Amino acid sequence: MAVLQMQKISICGLKKDRKSILETLQSAGVMEVTKMPQEDSGFQKMDTMSYRQMFEKSALTADQALEILQRYAPEKQSMFSALEGKDLEGERDFKRMENECENILKDAKQILSYEKKIAESKAGIMKLESQIESLAPWMNLDISMKYPGTKKCAVIIGTLAGTVTLNQVYEAVAKKEPSLEAFDIQILGTDRDQTCITAVCLKEQAGKLEDALRACGFARPSQSVEEVPKVQVKQWEEQIETLKAEIKEVEESIKQYEKERQDFKRLSDYYRIRAQKYQVLGDLLQSKKTFLVTGYVPEKDLLSLEQRLKQYDLALEHEEIKEDEEPPVLLKNNAFTECAEGVTASFGLPAKGEMDPTSVMSLCYIFLFGLMLSDAAYGLIVSLACFIALKKFPRMDSGLRKSIKLFMFSGISTLFWGVLFGGYFGDALDVIARTFLGREVTTPIIPALWFIPLNDPMKLLIYSMLFGTIHLYLGLAMKGYMLVKDKKYLDFVCDVVLWYLLLTGLIFILLPTELFGSISQMSFVFPPIVNTLAKAAAIVGALGILLMSGRSSKNPALRIALGAYDLYNITGWVSDVLSYSRLLALGLATGVIASVINQMGSMIGNSILGIIVFIIVFIGGHIFNMGINLLGAYVHTCRLQYVEFFGKFYEGGGKMFEPFRRNTKYVDFKED
Repeated sequence: MAVLQMQKISICGLKKDRKSILETLQSAGVMEVTKMPQEDSGFQKMDTMSYRQMFEKSALTADQALEILQRYAPEKQSMFSALEGKDLEGERDFKRMENECENILKDAKQILSYEKKIAESKAGIMKLESQIESLAPWMNLDISMKYPGTKKCAVIIGTLAGTVTLNQVYEAVAKKEPSLEAFDIQILGTDRDQTCITAVCLKEQAGKLEDALRACGFARPSQSVEEVPKVQVKQWEEQIETLKAEIKEVEESIKQYEKERQDFKRLSDYYRIRAQKYQVLGDLLQSKKTFLVTGYVPEKDLLSLEQRLKQYDLALEHEEIKEDEEPPVLLKNNAFTECAEGVTASFGLPAKGEMDPTSVMSLCYIFLFGLMLSDAAYGLIVSLACFIALKKFPRMDSGLRKSIKLFMFSGISTLFWGVLFGGYFGDALDVIARTFLGREVTTPIIPALWFIPLNDPMKLLIYSMLFGTIHLYLGLAMKGYMLVKDKKYLDFVCDVVLWYLLLTGLIFILLPTELFGSISQMSFVFPPIVNTLAKAAAIVGALGILLMSGRSSKNPALRIALGAYDLYNITGWVSDVLSYSRLLALGLATGVIASVINQMGSMIGNSILGIIVFIIVFIGGHIFNMGINLLGAYVHTCRLQYVEFFGKFYEGGGKMFEPFRRNTKYVDFKED
């Protein structure tokens, strides 16, 4: 439960060693480089934007080449490849990129050019297919669409809007030009938008015939070809086959680069690392012979960094972190509690002066998660699956590893609560024994070690409230710890002790009442001295809060008003406690849905078909139930931490520690 102490350092080195020093810092990966202040006289910043863009473009080229290669020569990956993590390679492989990067980049660009050629060929095929489709209505035409006619006869080729019959065309022409006699019209083909026709007439009557046709929507073809349509279509089909053959040939050429896939990954990361280095380089102050770099280093890593830098002629100074300066935050927890660091980070890292709540919060998280899911079989499956994943994939991403470890511990908690509540796939054992083994089940085959929530939901509700109250008290205790640590003893008494007195007094006043007894079916009888102390504690707490919450104000009236407003916050405590009823709701939901699934599967009865149906419904239903309730438990447990628990003492808002290191996408390089 710690926020690692940061040390601010400044390094002044010779410009000739700049490249080597930055590479050493990047390789160490323990220093967050800060942007330098406004340039001073004699120092200036180097414009590295063009270099960065060049390296980023090269990295993008390698990424695109890998994507193209994956389409045409897919890399064989297991269904758990996302858990495997990055490939681990030696420093020599990284150094080799310095000499071979240009040749590998050239191959990557060649793959991109091949992809461009394929895209152009596919576009050509689409264009030809569109042209073929547009000629489909003209396939009965046995002359060129641009045929002008003979010496005495004219040929008119075109389309009429919509679908019309030959009689309708003749009637329209006769109505428009009744004097026309020597002409012939044929319908070549139709579709839903047009009717293709050809008309033959004497040349001197061609104008009148076309005008008459235009009156009923005639238009010349939008696409005319020199050849006979059938011949033209055949030529286009041959061109399509040629383009398809070219595409296949180019695809085979791309597949030849499959053996270079790993080199493309190295190349992408190599240029990505160089772009990161030049980004930092652009933030440094430099003179003609020296350069200056400042940043934060965790104190635990400072000595090892100094050892790495001993080989260079430089000056390393420790700087004091100013009061108004907020250093980056790096959490450090033990192997158990570090699993919940992602939950804390999702809310916000500790601000300056705040404690890291991960250690305490992780225990509460796992406890409440198991109570919400509360089925022993589900807990066993989740914990075993996560344990196997952690052992089988030791190189998975650290963030993912922590999340899986959190679910493993939460699964163990679920197993614990499931045994206490007697839930094993709901009531599956009882249903199987009753339906398929013919046993009369009057009591559960595996009895609950504590009680069955479905049979006694009010008992679980009371205990949910109890656990919630303990959780909230713990949050208030964390606030008290922070105040004492900062030597704010008056604040500790006024903001923590008085609230403990008020809340504890009210609880002990409530417990012996008939109202609580009727709800909980439990009775409490305290000695008179306890009742008197409870009332005294509540009164002292309430008066203390009323008088002291507004202590920052010197105005007595305003002070009382602020105290009354803070005292009104007791309603917030009540709503917070009631919020823990979700423990009951989700715990019952898991059991009820599991029970319904078991009942549905057993409806057909004891037969071959009944067994088959039961197995199918059982597997599918419980996978669904486990998945949906895992999600619900995760979300609602996070909500209880963020709103109810953190709301009592924690604000967050710290800046994450982002060291200057090799942030790679495909490969991790280790030092040989």
